[in-house]
Amino acid sequence: MFAERVDSMIILGLDPGTATTGVGIIQVLGNQFRPINYGIISTPADLAMEKRLVMIYEQITEIIETYRPDQVAIEKLFFNQNITTGITVGQARGVLLLACAQKDLPIGEYTPLEVKQALVGYGRAEKKQIQHMVKTFLGLKEIPKPDDAADALAIAICHAHYYQTKTRSRLS
Repeated sequence: MFAERVDSMIILGLDPGTATTGVGIIQVLGNQFRPINYGIISTPADLAMEKRLVMIYEQITEIIETYRPDQVAIEKLFFNQNITTGITVGQARGVLLLACAQKDLPIGEYTPLEVKQALVGYGRAEKKQIQHMVKTFLGLKEIPKPDDAADALAIAICHAHYYQTKTRSRLS
């Protein structure tokens, strides 16, 4: 008798920010998703930028060592109008990418549009729709809080969908 092959993968989702970085860790088992943990990395506004970046780096490194993800999904930068905010978010994103690269983790990068399409099927979906789908996909009783953590979980789910689609197309 053959043992049933069970593919399991742990994905770390990241929603970068200097003040608040969303973190979501899920396990993908076939086409089922299970939340492992989620929350935020926050830094005090009155701390010098370089110290805030060190805090983000140290905390994400600890999270990676604790949960040992197989893959990472991170949001691509999207500049709206405030370029100063975009630059500081970019610095936090760079620190997150560095920590993941140092652990040799494969990284998927997704725009907000791609995340919305993967979860709702519509690229202009509203935040509440995304949050509801995160709750549904992960079988949670409530929408994850804070919003940054829910966003990080959405990014992880998006990565799982894209990864599964890419894997299926390679097998065909």
